[in-house]
Amino acid sequence: MSISADVGIFVVSIAAGVIGALGGVGGGILIIPALTVIFGVDIHHASGAAVVAVIATSSGAAAAYVRDRLTNMRIGMFLELATTSGAVIGALLSAVVPTQFLFFLLGAVLFLSGGQQLRRLHEELPPEGEPGGLAARMGLASSYPDARLGREVEYQARRVPLGFVMMGGAGLVSGLLGTGAGPLKVLAMDGAMRLPMKVSSTTSNFMIGVTAAASAGIYIGRGLVNASIAAPVALGVLIGALSGARLLVRMSNSGVRRVFIPVLLVIALEMVLRGFGVGV
Repeated sequence: MSISADVGIFVVSIAAGVIGALGGVGGGILIIPALTVIFGVDIHHASGAAVVAVIATSSGAAAAYVRDRLTNMRIGMFLELATTSGAVIGALLSAVVPTQFLFFLLGAVLFLSGGQQLRRLHEELPPEGEPGGLAARMGLASSYPDARLGREVEYQARRVPLGFVMMGGAGLVSGLLGTGAGPLKVLAMDGAMRLPMKVSSTTSNFMIGVTAAASAGIYIGRGLVNASIAAPVALGVLIGALSGARLLVRMSNSGVRRVFIPVLLVIALEMVLRGFGVGV
């Protein structure tokens, strides 16, 4: 590719890294359309670069979030059991399940979830409540220093079984459709388990790297990770993710939600279009 194209990919990747770090969704949502539509990259190589982008986002942002005590690693590692199991089942079922219908169904679910997120747009912290029995036994309660509020915020995990099932569904969707499950992970933690939005986003960032790393070997083995494309993507996304991590610390939970909702709706639109057979 030309130098100007490499620079363009690098700039877009920085933006993808910032949004991915703030929203907990990885950078693939911007990387794949930009590479295919703007730069004319084959969709398979674009998907390979998107996997690299997700790993770079997770690696860059997750380290900063763990250092700042925003990520709940205990919850993330527990929920990964559901996500990875669902991904394996989804991959096995992908050859027999009609994917276009699933794209449409996922898009509809995400649009409905976007409406729910809009109703909670100004919610800074979830309402206080008692932790579920399983959450208490597993010690999932934690706290994080909120620079915006200027205090330590304590929170509880609720409805853990529901969150676990939703995480399994996120992994299933990821395995069936070959798409990132970041938005569904955020929705499971924010909507079902009622974690603060910052914790949901940062814990999702921690988790998506594990999922993407498992997929990376397949893409590399198939020769779909083009170094001339993946290199500027990885570098740009890493820079953007580190910048996004610094931004999120100073943002409010409602501010993080304002970043997440547009990304969620864009992904929902992409899924519906794919359901109708329109390539994105």
